Amino acid sequence: MSSRYRVDYHLKEHRRDEFIQWIKALLATPFVLYAENPKVSLTISCGQEERVNRDAAERYADIFQDLETLVAEHLDMCVAGQPNMSRLSQLVPSIGTFFTPLPLKKAFHIQDKIRGISKRRLVAPSFNDIRIILNTAQAYQLAAPCCNNDTLKLITFDGDITLYDDGKNLELDSKLLHYMIEILKSDIYIGIVTAAGYTAAEKYEERLQGLISAVKQSSDLTDEQKEHLLVMGGEANYLFQYKGENAGLKVQDPDTWILNDMKDWEFSDIEAVLDFGEQNLRDLIEKLDMPAMIIRKPRAVGLIAKSGASLNREQLEECVLRVDHSLRIFPPASKIKWCAFNGGADVWIDIGDKSLGVQILQKFIGNQTGMHIEPKHTLHVGDQFASVGSNDYASRTAATTAWIASPLETEMLLKEIVTYLQPVCNQSL
Repeated sequence: MSSRYRVDYHLKEHRRDEFIQWIKALLATPFVLYAENPKVSLTISCGQEERVNRDAAERYADIFQDLETLVAEHLDMCVAGQPNMSRLSQLVPSIGTFFTPLPLKKAFHIQDKIRGISKRRLVAPSFNDIRIILNTAQAYQLAAPCCNNDTLKLITFDGDITLYDDGKNLELDSKLLHYMIEILKSDIYIGIVTAAGYTAAEKYEERLQGLISAVKQSSDLTDEQKEHLLVMGGEANYLFQYKGENAGLKVQDPDTWILNDMKDWEFSDIEAVLDFGEQNLRDLIEKLDMPAMIIRKPRAVGLIAKSGASLNREQLEECVLRVDHSLRIFPPASKIKWCAFNGGADVWIDIGDKSLGVQILQKFIGNQTGMHIEPKHTLHVGDQFASVGSNDYASRTAATTAWIASPLETEMLLKEIVTYLQPVCNQSL
């Protein structure tokens, strides 16, 4: 059984995060040291238990303090143009770029109070524990007044799973809306960067109807703050901005936001990538005998289940991995940016990716306001950060990130951010 597990684990390398796995291994040592015999735990006194809990928390905190130092050193090396020379890069070769320091010790103490990590004796610190600690550290660094060197100016969100359940809409009764309005009140821009590719505003207004209505009805927001709501559709293909005179979203002329690199893309290369991707998807439908059909859009091609049928996770994963591999060795695909991802119930190949989507919003806001928005001023919140088949992963090159697993986690993250932005209002939140 253990052998089967190892084979399965290595075959699914694309679904792992090496940095989180490495931290998890570091935390295993204090967990083992403070693990207890269930028989002994029945006779331990309250005072002894408190002392053990305190010692365990200190051990964990020391590790996060050391990690904090490693991240700071890696950040310095990235700024110096030598990221591969950092100690962290040598320990975790796949580590990417950090745009801000991370107060990991502080974040651990915050989440330890919520998740009881140091009080657990039979369940070790998990992948999810570490993921959420990293989220808290990033939120605290960007939003807390004591860390105001990296002022938060823009928060971008994925749609499905992040703001609402898969295939659903953001309704007016969503608990997220209160916090999103509070963020807009703080003069921070909100951008929805979604794979959904529609050329007209109506479809986005339908998916985001609760947010649009909340912004429209809010008496706490100025007209200018309401226009801080942006939607980037099709990864990086269609930009919309909330406008008061429309009481909704208004499409923006590409000349006001398109990136220089995107101007150099040839239409023939875009069509070739979509044609090649479509043929690959058709072949996979036949080879895997899937009850699926193809949808072609101007800037995307996708595979979805036929009416009344469904596709399982393994089928979708097989499709996205094969398509991704094929496109990486297809010459026209090297001339443009694209992404292939598993949408949870479908597979899509999009022209562009979320790194471009986030950069477009940064540029658009800068053009409107003269404000210079860098990755260290931006937080992208999404649920897909695995290295292959996940379309939020690319945003790591354009923004700081928070990896969530449900709209409930997004709600808790936004509550943290609003709390850090407005510490005097903690009691009301």
